[in-house]
Amino acid sequence: MQRSLWHALQQLVRFGWQQALSCVFPVVIFASLALTQLIPLPWLPRYDWLLIICLTMQIWMLRSGLETRDELKVITVFHLIGLALELFKVRMGSWSYPEEGWTKINGVPLYSGFMYASVASYLCQAWRRMKVDLVRWPPLWLVTPLAASIYLNYFTHHYWIDIRWWLSALVLLVFWRTWVTFEVGHFRYRMPLALSFVLIGFFIWIAENVATFFGAWEYPDQSVSWRIVHFGKVSSWLLLVIISFLIVATLKLVKGRQALASKDVSIKG
Repeated sequence: MQRSLWHALQQLVRFGWQQALSCVFPVVIFASLALTQLIPLPWLPRYDWLLIICLTMQIWMLRSGLETRDELKVITVFHLIGLALELFKVRMGSWSYPEEGWTKINGVPLYSGFMYASVASYLCQAWRRMKVDLVRWPPLWLVTPLAASIYLNYFTHHYWIDIRWWLSALVLLVFWRTWVTFEVGHFRYRMPLALSFVLIGFFIWIAENVATFFGAWEYPDQSVSWRIVHFGKVSSWLLLVIISFLIVATLKLVKGRQALASKDVSIKG
């Protein structure tokens, strides 16, 4: 009994360490938000310093080998997807960036795209470090329109009905039999993929509270004083995590199949 408890504790520590290493980019962003809020930096507005810090961090992660070039491509896609969403949401008044900045476009600072990119960075890092594999992954013809519908709903619900709960139910239906497996200390574990979506979305909601506390952005009800972000926002982050995971997983699977096909060709040759 004592040995099994000790082993469980060791595995928990290993799991936490791997998660911490995978969260390097998000941690730097949150630390930068806190630092620039508490200690005003000279010469440039705060949002511009945050952009410089994010760009520097991205370059360092690539050059140090913490991120591969393929992962950088995925992260860049997420930066653009996130920036497009930010431009629309700020225009619709969903939230705002009240501080001044040279690198703002239509009220949106360019550093904001890195907050979405950091989610993709975490997924890519965790996927590689923990040797993630997927069991009973649904076909591409189901995954692609589902991811597109989730993303489009962020825009269309301002003009039409909000179908996020229908989409959440559809996610459960599509991924009901899908499991994610991962390795910790040479032992493999598994959990339902839908559960992993919920857990990541919940922790991002916690991170969102930290981010708004340090003034990363501001919801309308936080304009006078900071307050906890409404728990209903978990559903928005849950769907964003699903989009992120679907894109990363699809690209990983496609690349894996291409590598396998190239290997078969070289063996036959």
